[in-house]
Amino acid sequence: MLKAVALLVKVIKMKKKHLVITTDCFMPRWDGVTRFLSEIIPKLKDEYKITVLAPKFPGKFKGITGAVVIRLPLYNMEVADIYFSKFEYSKIKKIIEKADVVFNQCIGPIGMCGILAAKKYNKPVISYIHSIDWELTTKSIDRFKHAINIGTKTLAKYFYSKCDLLICPSLETLEKLTKVGIKASKEVVALGTDTEIFVPTKNKEKAKDLLAVEKGTFVIGFCGRIGREKNLITLYRAFRRLERKYDNVKLLIVGKGIKDLEEEFSSSRNIIMVGSQDNVVPYLQTMDVFVLSSLTETTSLATMEAMACGIPPVVTPVGYVKEYIKERENGMLFPFKNPTVLAMKIEILYKDKELREYLGRKARETIVKNYNWKKTAKEIIKIVEKYTPKED
Repeated sequence: MLKAVALLVKVIKMKKKHLVITTDCFMPRWDGVTRFLSEIIPKLKDEYKITVLAPKFPGKFKGITGAVVIRLPLYNMEVADIYFSKFEYSKIKKIIEKADVVFNQCIGPIGMCGILAAKKYNKPVISYIHSIDWELTTKSIDRFKHAINIGTKTLAKYFYSKCDLLICPSLETLEKLTKVGIKASKEVVALGTDTEIFVPTKNKEKAKDLLAVEKGTFVIGFCGRIGREKNLITLYRAFRRLERKYDNVKLLIVGKGIKDLEEEFSSSRNIIMVGSQDNVVPYLQTMDVFVLSSLTETTSLATMEAMACGIPPVVTPVGYVKEYIKERENGMLFPFKNPTVLAMKIEILYKDKELREYLGRKARETIVKNYNWKKTAKEIIKIVEKYTPKED
């Protein structure tokens, strides 16, 4: 009898806590949030029973090991390249009621419903801040920018202030949230990259076989969501300048997004469009230079992944990017919306293989030393555990 009781106590102690992840970005739509979750969920699965509430985006969904994914229906509309989930508050509320802790990623319909439900049932809710929402929405659209900016900022202030903790990828992000009056507690945990997966190729020319390009082709690359805030028109114009001077340059675009932007690029010569990829590593390894021309970012996980692959980055001084990339130390910077300077910086690297290889090595060293995913995951897990209710 005593042995049976002891075994029962042991089983109870081993019972996993229930972690509900609410997100308005998830597979099969790949972006920075999706990549973040694809990394963090396997690290949490041994300690938590995980339920993911995510939109039912079109495309083939393979699922993710270590989590039950509940996909919620979408509205039959699209804003920029974004589909919005329906407000399924009743369904979300029932799931949140059984949770021990809620880990939120966005303030779209699912995120908002998740935060409200968490507060109703007095569940701790932690949000990771992947973007400055009002900057992202304003730079993603062409019209009504001022009204959208005010509306998004108001929503962010209301919902994020209801959270128990906001995890920010940088001090700059934390300060921006505080400045608009978001009073929730905040901690900084910088993003990182899995440097055992994102690695340099041993043979650059062989890696380029993936693209079926001629030997000696110089590949300028971008990887990410094709949205207006990424300002790919600047990259496009810079590439056209280079293309007029050199006959062995190609522009590689990895990702999907706004249809009219995709069509503009896909109909252009010497531009290779490969769409969204579950595994971007082989495509990053084909690049000689990685370009980020964004108008808004918090960290840019895509840039870190390229750097981990030993690719020299040429970037705008956006968000936290300007903190970890230093001119001619581990990459290059160029002014916003300036294709002339961008083309000049790429041309320097085109002509100087030694500099290109040096910056690529230093780029990887920066990520390995300071932004390793294991460190990021460890800090996030520690925070989630701190906010998870303990057994009585």
